[in-house]
Amino acid sequence: MKVRTLTPAGVMKPLGPYSHIAVAGPHIAISATAGVDPTTGQLAGPDVYAQASQILRSFQVLLAEVGASLTSVLHVHVFLLSMDDYQEMNRAYREAFAEHWPARTVVGVSALPKTGALVTMNLTAVVDEGLRPAGKAIST
Repeated sequence: MKVRTLTPAGVMKPLGPYSHIAVAGPHIAISATAGVDPTTGQLAGPDVYAQASQILRSFQVLLAEVGASLTSVLHVHVFLLSMDDYQEMNRAYREAFAEHWPARTVVGVSALPKTGALVTMNLTAVVDEGLRPAGKAIST
């Protein structure tokens, strides 16, 4: 099975040598994403709620690029600089996912790659190839 990669416009630029999205068949992986506003290139706010909300909006953009949505998500990894921010991250997460609750892992970390970031997240998702909208086939 061929792995295809994509780094679309409309989200923060990668901080290193990686793609935002990797797709293999119905499987979708989205790289760790910080809460950066793509129009300004700056963090979406000084708090975890603002940053987590932006990450989840970025996930919607990234998933749409490959014909998926938040309801396609299997698992989310959350990396928090301080576990004291757990409830505020949950508030943003609950608003974005509504009633679809994918599996999730939350880890407290000592540092994050984006200066000033308080949270990053990555995810895995799956979508039936036959359900992808026309024009959403991924090619390298």
